[in-house]
Amino acid sequence: MLLHLTRRAAAAVLLLSSALIAPPAAHAATPTNALTSAPVSGFVDGHSHLFSYEAFGGRLMCGKPFDPGGIEAALTDCPDHHPNGELAWFENFTRTGSPTGTHDPVGWPTFRDWPAHDSLTHQQTYHTWVERAWRGGLRVLVNHLVANRQLCAIYPLRRYGCDEMAAIRRQAQRARELQDHIDAEAGGPGLGWFRIVADPAEARRVIGAGKLAVVLGVETSEPFGCRQVLGIPGCTRAQIDRGLDELHALGVRSMFVCHKYDNALCGVRFDSGTQGAVVNVGNLLATGSFWQARTCTGPEHDNTIDPAGVLPSQIARLLPPGVSLPLYPPAPHCNTRGLTALGEYAVRGMMRRGMLVEADHMSVKAADRTLDLLEAAGYPGVVSSHSWSDPAFLARIYALGGMVTQYGHDAEHFVAEWRRTAPLRQQYQVPGYGYGLDANGLGRLPAPRPGNAANLVTYPFTSHDGSQVLDRLRTGQRTWDVNVDGVANYGLVPDWIEDMRLLAGPDLVRDLAAGAESYLRTWEGAARGAGLA
Repeated sequence: MLLHLTRRAAAAVLLLSSALIAPPAAHAATPTNALTSAPVSGFVDGHSHLFSYEAFGGRLMCGKPFDPGGIEAALTDCPDHHPNGELAWFENFTRTGSPTGTHDPVGWPTFRDWPAHDSLTHQQTYHTWVERAWRGGLRVLVNHLVANRQLCAIYPLRRYGCDEMAAIRRQAQRARELQDHIDAEAGGPGLGWFRIVADPAEARRVIGAGKLAVVLGVETSEPFGCRQVLGIPGCTRAQIDRGLDELHALGVRSMFVCHKYDNALCGVRFDSGTQGAVVNVGNLLATGSFWQARTCTGPEHDNTIDPAGVLPSQIARLLPPGVSLPLYPPAPHCNTRGLTALGEYAVRGMMRRGMLVEADHMSVKAADRTLDLLEAAGYPGVVSSHSWSDPAFLARIYALGGMVTQYGHDAEHFVAEWRRTAPLRQQYQVPGYGYGLDANGLGRLPAPRPGNAANLVTYPFTSHDGSQVLDRLRTGQRTWDVNVDGVANYGLVPDWIEDMRLLAGPDLVRDLAAGAESYLRTWEGAARGAGLA
């Protein structure tokens, strides 16, 4: 979440804020997430951010998933994007690689320039778009509450302070408000299709009633204030316990231990290229030091810290006078920081509370130790939700009974990865697959499929279960077509799945339709394993 970097330099700044090999015999295990109820059918999005507009100071992201004043109030551009987008340097840089550029700031009702699959600061998850995805088969949506203190600090406009826990509390409140709003539209409390769930049994009941089970997660860089400055941790065990208890009370059931910057709990998996340079500057500002890397000696490795391109001036000016980016030893690179003693305490605390441990964004050293802890306890509650973990760890995740959802790549890339990882799922008898779209996470949504003229998605098409006939998505005066626009917003996810069906046939859709069941089995295993630490 959050903040999944694209491979282009354009997505670099966004991450200032902000997968296979057979397992060794020692790690092989029988999955413990045995079926406990009648299977559900439907898709799972393991990683998105409906309420990130309330993060990063509240001025970076434009538009909302709902507003009491209606769509005309919800889908408006940021004030600093007017009159023609030339002052929207963050939007421009993440979209084109240059801080200069223009766009039409008008949202509703024309939507000439946004939302778009490659526009990262404009709202992608208006609730009627999420509703279309639900009608098209989505049954589990993991909504990560997100925060990043450094991204908040560098953006000059803000409505709020940069405290990460305060941002998480706001977003949890907005999630409940959206549920209430949809209930009111449906006729009263409990009648809406959007249901925040606290345990897998409740999720099964919700899905059985034909509704969307929404799981709250957290993806933040300094959970509970656990930053680290010059090696000195900024939190204690008592602080971690209080933070985990508060998150659990808010309804959070899944969490990242670290994200983008090293913190007092663990070291992170690096970003590469210009975006890596930008995030590395953020690590300096957050911790007092750049990333520390060594040449890896094992098969697992973090992303390579490549020679950087030119930093945007808005970022370069943040470097202290006379300080430049460091040189690193030969690749492959591994973060020298792993899971700290406080990090182990946090992971054990999550296990005691039956929470899902998100393995993405951890350095290989941290992820390896985390999986050691989970394996020693026989704890299945581990997830890789958006392709930000070393592929070598996927076998260990599956062996535990964990769940993998792939980042929302374009159709060809997603299908290729689904095929490549199929033998692992067969080996560990995992019934389904999922996607982590990272919507509103400052990562690109799936682009239109290149060379698609020979096999276009034909409208209208029928949903995977035959229950819905879906024509082109229209909002206001704008009509979108996945063949041309890709996944311009969350409402086009069913179209993207139909596009992948054309490439891969019904087997892929069958696996995706078993994704919600796989996720619930993992969550049930975590719930049964609560207290194993």
